[in-house]
Amino acid sequence: MAVASKFSRRFFNNPFPLFSFHFSSSTASSLPPPIRVALTDSVGRAVFATRSIAAADLIHTASPAVCHPSSARPACYACLASLPHSQPLRSPFCSQHCHQRSKGYYDVEMNANWVAFDDYCGTRGLKYPFLVKRLVCMVISGDARSDTLDILQPANFTPEMVSEMEEEFVLLKSAFTKALIGDEHIAFLTKQWYINVLARIRINAFRIELAGGPYEDLLSLAVASVEAEAAVGNAVYVLPSFYNHDCDPNAHIIWIDNAHAKLKALRDIDEGEELRICYIDASLDRDARRELLFRGFGFQCNCHRCLHGD
Repeated sequence: MAVASKFSRRFFNNPFPLFSFHFSSSTASSLPPPIRVALTDSVGRAVFATRSIAAADLIHTASPAVCHPSSARPACYACLASLPHSQPLRSPFCSQHCHQRSKGYYDVEMNANWVAFDDYCGTRGLKYPFLVKRLVCMVISGDARSDTLDILQPANFTPEMVSEMEEEFVLLKSAFTKALIGDEHIAFLTKQWYINVLARIRINAFRIELAGGPYEDLLSLAVASVEAEAAVGNAVYVLPSFYNHDCDPNAHIIWIDNAHAKLKALRDIDEGEELRICYIDASLDRDARRELLFRGFGFQCNCHRCLHGD
């Protein structure tokens, strides 16, 4: 028998879209979109230019499908904008707009006890389970679908890795169950669903560094040798996740004030050319780059720069 939910219907209605992207309006409206996504025989999905794109042009922007602030720096619960250190924890929003647009899943999260889950993940340095927790809250509140991230490429997990996820899943589901959320609202939350979502987050999560630090595109990898304190959080996007990697990219992704991503051209791009970003710190030497990419993404980089020993 389902436990009666203590949430009112206002938790399950939200007028705001989950995520979106749009193209630069700096060109005439009669022009086609500057990019298209297509399947390739060699690398799966890829992003291609539908027309010439000039260096420094804004290609498109994208809002995250799901994001979560870092525990190291105060950031807005909804958009990851930096917050003053003096701002009370009971009001973790940068604006009334962010408060309103995330109220549904914020209320879901705040009505559960996360001490055991947060302690477990925190002591082990785990970041991705917090993104799963946020997504579950969004699904429960009606702000997202349970299959939101299914379109993204998943990582491959070994049986040992799956076994290690058992306890964090149990703690996650237990928190919702103890919060008296009805069974009908968490029927999707199975161990297999948790693993499938985590597999997609693992290789598609971006580590969000706001402008003021380096502009290089860095993905949130457990193996990345970067300072956690430099990031305001992590986020997963749909369209930006279709960009393939190159150690000498022709595009990059930046964040100015919050997790609203901007994809910009690094140099002139020809019509039909594939747009690629760099998943890691491009200043690393070739061996370090290839090892990091193999460990984090499971592929051996054969871009022009790597093949020529740079």
